[in-house]
Amino acid sequence: MTQDEKKRQVAEAALSYIKPGMTIGVGTGSTVSYFVECLARVKHLIDGAVASSEATAERLRRLKIPLVDLNSVHEVAVYIDSSDEATRHLHLIKGGGGALTREKIVAAASRQFVCIIDDSKLVNVLGRFPLPVEVIPMARSYVAREIVKLGGQPILRNGVTTDNGNLILDVRNLSILEPVKLEVTLNNIAGVVANGIFARRPADLLLVGSDDGVRILT
Repeated sequence: MTQDEKKRQVAEAALSYIKPGMTIGVGTGSTVSYFVECLARVKHLIDGAVASSEATAERLRRLKIPLVDLNSVHEVAVYIDSSDEATRHLHLIKGGGGALTREKIVAAASRQFVCIIDDSKLVNVLGRFPLPVEVIPMARSYVAREIVKLGGQPILRNGVTTDNGNLILDVRNLSILEPVKLEVTLNNIAGVVANGIFARRPADLLLVGSDDGVRILT
């Protein structure tokens, strides 16, 4: 089974978590794009969808899926998103698409976070995928120096400005053995808006597309 087939497989499986009358959150990325296509078939069931990025919002509008602003709702029932890496502890690295801050906000505001991935994204220890860190532009060099002190190798993601008007540093050479601790440490560096470790608010369950079908990790 190809990687795209596995992505379609978990995108379809995620529909079972959508119930009538829900306000849902929708993430960003290639796997989520398949989910949005599936969601279009049942869009009449939901009250609306909160998008984690401008790209996702545009995709929802194009398919006439009702879009709602997070500030206008009390709670998001379920958030469907993918990740760049995930462990069996449901800790994630996200932000390859540059939407990590908004993704983190929607995840925090959601009652349930369902992460959909293909099995190539499942790892024992986070850190093989470069860790995205969103930074205020004036703090870019300072934040990079502080990350070097932590053992990371930060590289500016060229030509990328986030939906929030900020920059992204992609940090290599990190073996993230204590995800919660590193997430907090990075967030406490002045000038960091958010980082791509999702451990303080991990996924509630992981749907993993594989040759043997969809596996559910909780």
